Amino acid sequence: MTEKIHTVALAGQPNVGKSTLFNLLTGLNQHVGNWPGKTVERKEGTFTYNGRIYRLVDLPGTYSLTANSVEEVIARDFIIKERPDVVIVVADAATLERNLYLVAELLPLPAPVILALNMMDVAQQEGFRIEPEVLEAALGVRVVPMVATKNVGVHELLAAIDEVAHDMDDYAPKRPEVRADHQDVLAQIETLIEGYVPEPYPQDWVALKLLEGDREITQLMQEHLPEERWQSVYDILRQHDDAMVAVASGRYEWIGRMIRAAVTRPKVGQIGLTERLDRWATHPLWGLILLASILGLTFWLTYTIGAPLQELLDTYVVGNLAELARIRLAGGAPWLSALIVDGIIGGVGAVLTFLPILVIFFAVMGTLEDMGYMARAAYVMDGFMHLMGLHGKSFLPLFLGFGCNVPAVLGTRVIESRRARLLTIMLAPLIPCTARMAVVAFLAPAFFGSAATLVSWGLILLALVVLALSGVLINKTVFRGQRAAFIMELPLYHLPNWRTIGMLVWQRSLAFLKKAGTLILLVSVMVWALSMLPGGEIETSFLARIGRLMEPVGRLMGFDWRLMVALLTSFIAKENSIATLGVLFGADQEAGLAETLAATFSAPTALAFLVVQMLFIPCVATVAVIRQETGSWRWTLFSLGFLLLVSWVAGVGLFWLAHLVGL
Repeated sequence: MTEKIHTVALAGQPNVGKSTLFNLLTGLNQHVGNWPGKTVERKEGTFTYNGRIYRLVDLPGTYSLTANSVEEVIARDFIIKERPDVVIVVADAATLERNLYLVAELLPLPAPVILALNMMDVAQQEGFRIEPEVLEAALGVRVVPMVATKNVGVHELLAAIDEVAHDMDDYAPKRPEVRADHQDVLAQIETLIEGYVPEPYPQDWVALKLLEGDREITQLMQEHLPEERWQSVYDILRQHDDAMVAVASGRYEWIGRMIRAAVTRPKVGQIGLTERLDRWATHPLWGLILLASILGLTFWLTYTIGAPLQELLDTYVVGNLAELARIRLAGGAPWLSALIVDGIIGGVGAVLTFLPILVIFFAVMGTLEDMGYMARAAYVMDGFMHLMGLHGKSFLPLFLGFGCNVPAVLGTRVIESRRARLLTIMLAPLIPCTARMAVVAFLAPAFFGSAATLVSWGLILLALVVLALSGVLINKTVFRGQRAAFIMELPLYHLPNWRTIGMLVWQRSLAFLKKAGTLILLVSVMVWALSMLPGGEIETSFLARIGRLMEPVGRLMGFDWRLMVALLTSFIAKENSIATLGVLFGADQEAGLAETLAATFSAPTALAFLVVQMLFIPCVATVAVIRQETGSWRWTLFSLGFLLLVSWVAGVGLFWLAHLVGL
């Protein structure tokens, strides 16, 4: 008989160390997908303890369970419908008061709760003294103090999970109650809905949610209650329109009792590390200089470490593999040798040399996010965002665009205003993603040598300036200059967890390699085929005909048909522009693709190509999510048309400016 696999749910607010704990427990035994019917990420993994197998599900980070967002609905529906054996609530010990609100909402749900009190070292550093044993007695649930980044408390947490999952007899949580003047009202509602609450919803929880004014539960009960009973419930709710405040007040009173019992606050006037660092990181001037310096350092590291590794990969792996394939296939059909050497190795191989650059970029971005700096970046960018009628919260999804434009567009869901969300979606493709930057990292050193870092930094600055000007223009003309308010939580700083960052780098690099092995491989073969058919010569091929049809548009920037084709294929995936050039210049690669391109095109043409590459329409995957998130082909086509115009104007302008200054 197969032993039952126990399910453990991991809940908590954003920035509390959930990902660190998830990676610690599951290691490589995890997979990432989406929740059914949703674009919200779903992470699952397994771990073994005491000879038993546990399935760990990482719920989306939420501040509450009030059904105001997709993430909140996913979290509470999973707990109610899937009935996990244990729910671990990961809380930031230094901001325990805020974190306990989520605990207050989870305790009335059916699954037993364990409180993982994470970042105890940060709390101590900030001047807080917490007594876990006292808090455990006050809550009536297991409380485990932890420092997940240092693997402290993990064994104790595993023991608590094992104990709670197999012995519910001692589980008696001290749940918060509704404010005293509304307790009779709650009892009346529970009496009216008795026997009509559909499975698997708990009756007392449904009554509480009706009193709280939860839209989803209100609609559910309206469908299941007889009309006369629903009318009675509705009349009670209408007579007590302050019930939501009564529910929240009861929770805050409960939180206050917990904090008074178990927490000693820092002395008045005591300044913690976070506050000292934020004097610089959130300063209107120094904060911007710090952010610009971090971006500059990131790309300096990329070229200093990544570029030599890229060259080694190109020479010793891709080059030797191509030579080996050429020798082995020398006696076979010439077309097969050309397909393998020029089409597959020449195209995909050029893209695979991006990997060192991407690994460095992923690692830096992961470190900044894990240590709590990203929220500060959003804060200092608030003024910049306001120029476009947006606020600092829009900077978070836009910053995701430095990794990939797809999550940047999906990340706009954190923005409440539809107008601000639409505008952020329109601007997201102007953020240079890692794929665009990998193309720049490949070409900039070839064309501009030691000035490559400066050129790359300038290209990013140009993209951000174009983004700002585009935002102002679209906001003033399309959205009539409306503005939005900004409220955001700044998490405390903490040391990054290298295991978590390593897992993030691994997962993103693996996703890149999968794309190189599938989509980019397919496009490389298609480009090669189009470059060989019908007569075996590139100059008379179908690809050349397509490129020459587009060449007049590019001639003003110094582009020939090959650069136009490279831009066209980048619509599938940005890396394809290099893969395409690798195929088209495959016959001339004794000196390497970068050197061949540098010898073929002038510096103004190279600069114009890099500028257009930075501002050109995004890849097809990004276009698909723009259509999905806007729900409109009109907005999607507007975005594509606008980006085509902007990239062409910028390319032409920079090409002639470079000529004038004698570049």
